Amino acid sequence: MYVLVGVRMHRKRSLAILKLCLLAVVAAATQAGAQSKPAPEPLNLKVGDVAPDFKLQYFDGSDLKDISLSQYRGKSNVVVAFYIFAFTGG
Repeated sequence: MYVLVGVRMHRKRSLAILKLCLLAVVAAATQAGAQSKPAPEPLNLKVGDVAPDFKLQYFDGSDLKDISLSQYRGKSNVVVAFYIFAFTGG
């Protein structure tokens, strides 16, 4: 009986230490990610301003491809619509 209690206590202590270590790693990674990238300053765009160039990736059915606004500048009108979580089930 004493051996079983000792093993249970050892497991509980080991699990508690493991949880604390994982929590510390997650907290450190979160802080490191937040410190490495400063927040970009917001753009002060007005109606009629030329849109700044940007790059996006799109899925063409088989692969991810890069596309930028500058590829269409002067050629045709562009409408960008974002559907957050579209077709993801989330």
